[in-house]
Amino acid sequence: MKILAIDSSGLVATVAVVENDNLLGEYTVNYKKTHSQTLLPMLDALASMIELDLETVDAVAAAAGPGSFTGLRIGSATAKGLGLALNIPVIPVPTVDALAYNLWGTADQVCPLMDARRQQAYTGLYEFQDGKLQTILSQCAVGIDGITEKINAGGRPTVFLGDGVPVFAPYIEEHLTVPFRFAPAHCSRQRAACVAALGAVLFEQGKAQPAAEHRPEYLRLSQAERERRERERSFQAGSGV
Repeated sequence: MKILAIDSSGLVATVAVVENDNLLGEYTVNYKKTHSQTLLPMLDALASMIELDLETVDAVAAAAGPGSFTGLRIGSATAKGLGLALNIPVIPVPTVDALAYNLWGTADQVCPLMDARRQQAYTGLYEFQDGKLQTILSQCAVGIDGITEKINAGGRPTVFLGDGVPVFAPYIEEHLTVPFRFAPAHCSRQRAACVAALGAVLFEQGKAQPAAEHRPEYLRLSQAERERRERERSFQAGSGV
């Protein structure tokens, strides 16, 4: 089975092609450019490098959220467009789960952290048992204080990864009471290869969907939507409604 994978959920843009257990190619960029500028050129460059015939792709795996609202829309639109054009399914892969998959096989508890702004993180807790990813806490949007309290209560050594680590490291170092580590650079950010590998597992579980049905999972409202609701509440309060 050949899977083309896309992840533009965070600061990193990454695409990969995995065939069975073989990573044919991966292109990852973590630089200050918008994903609308990078994603399709990266995909085109990767396809050219590995002489990819898109007609041989069996499914598109996409990081389905949570994450950057704009980034998710770009990635989902790209995945949907490819799926519709090639008449193949899309495999929606939870973003935080795929990030945890970077640390496949570790004995420690895994805590991905994506910066969700306002001292919040997109996060979750995971472990690996017999080579399989197990969810301890499903991906969610919570304050950094909330996730550190849960980790302390669990008492397990924990390894952190993700673009939220540089943001939250000082808080973690001050408040965490269990042994912890930060993942090194080569496995600390989103990788499309992980999206593809986990996507293959989800495909076997029957979790692929028709491309036309694919939608990103945001987990929370966008900033514009939150501000609109706050204005509406303020107006209602001022008018006595």
